[in-house]
Amino acid sequence: MGKIVREPLKQALFWLLSGGAALAADLPAPLSDADYTPVNMAEVTLGRDLFYDPILSGNRNTSCATCHHPRFGTGDGLSLGLGEGAVGLGPDRHITETNVPEQRIPRNAPAIFNLGAKQVKVLFHDGRIEVDPSRPSGLRTPMEDEMVSGFASILSAQTMFPVLSPDEMAGHYNENEISKAVREGFITGPDGAWARISARVAGIPAYQAAFEKAYPEIAAGRPIAFTDISNAIAQFVAFEWRSDDSPFDAVLRKQALFQPEAANGADLFYGSAGCSTCHSGPLLTDHAFHAMGEPQLGPGKAERFERHSRDEGRYRVTNNPTDIFAFRTPSLRNVAQTGPWGHAGSHKDLAAFVTDHARRGDQLASYDRAEAVLPALPKTKPDWKILDNPEEVAAIKAAAVAPVALTPDQVTQIVAFLNTLSDPVALKGRLGVPDTVPSGLPVDR
Repeated sequence: MGKIVREPLKQALFWLLSGGAALAADLPAPLSDADYTPVNMAEVTLGRDLFYDPILSGNRNTSCATCHHPRFGTGDGLSLGLGEGAVGLGPDRHITETNVPEQRIPRNAPAIFNLGAKQVKVLFHDGRIEVDPSRPSGLRTPMEDEMVSGFASILSAQTMFPVLSPDEMAGHYNENEISKAVREGFITGPDGAWARISARVAGIPAYQAAFEKAYPEIAAGRPIAFTDISNAIAQFVAFEWRSDDSPFDAVLRKQALFQPEAANGADLFYGSAGCSTCHSGPLLTDHAFHAMGEPQLGPGKAERFERHSRDEGRYRVTNNPTDIFAFRTPSLRNVAQTGPWGHAGSHKDLAAFVTDHARRGDQLASYDRAEAVLPALPKTKPDWKILDNPEEVAAIKAAAVAPVALTPDQVTQIVAFLNTLSDPVALKGRLGVPDTVPSGLPVDR
């Protein structure tokens, strides 16, 4: 973790040596309770069990935590995850002879810190779910025809995607009643996938009791709905991984200052390197979309029947040509622990990622493929199909914003600053991983 200096005399000295007066004008205001939605602890504790319980997956073998685990900075430690059909956790996740995933998850599992912050109004790498007060549901989503009332927040609504994804949690084709419902297009209604998941949960007495404790209307007799499940999970995520207690936060609150190398990195970040142009505000994101020329690996976010494997990012949502290969600016909270980095997890080394990220497409021809963390998966779309195609590489590079030149010393200084964003409380998690869950199914530890 990045070190800070607390003695007043040293603080003043480092402030002057690092150009602190200029830096102070660029630093955001600190986070406070007012920046977060309040939580209900009965929902939080219920949501923790649901988050770690494989009962929500079609084949009862994958939980939310499989791809978003605190051991791996709330990600999965892989460039592109292996969902339904694989076993194990993190970089140890692998296939077996009896059950093989059809493909890798097309994008890197994003970290889930600070998703309960009020500023968060868009989610997923392509922003396919957004807060939109003009819509009846208050959200814009590709599943708008299936949207039902009851999602308490955008964080709650995002849970509807993984449980319906054949590659992530639902399972494939005729493997189970959830995957069958998804394949046949039954999402809502009494026979829909959500109702079937809810019935599973309601059939477990400990869950029924916990829902009655958390939601008075359920105690009064209303059946458990999928939105209740998703709302509880959202409350847990918002509570467990709120992140505002890092050395960086101490600086924002004027309780401490950076050590010299981190101070130099902060000057670069908020100055000539231009990082804060996109990574702005206390969450270090502008919540917008930018084409940065990063490598694409794996199957890409294309439909299985489509000829190409390219991932066109935000363009798939907006059909606006200016959005081609643009992806959402991720928050940098705890970034030193959330690798591999990039929308496709192209880099396992943070310094290498910072170096290549600044080059913005110029690095594609020399990209070191050993930087990827990809467990073996035979009989799938080639991992390097796009990078092996000069025309595709040229298109990604052409869309990228202008590069920035960084020296190795400057990269080291920026990484030192990024280390100050590590929050030990959030990284550990406030409640931690439960020993057991009400279903009795194994917990990913």
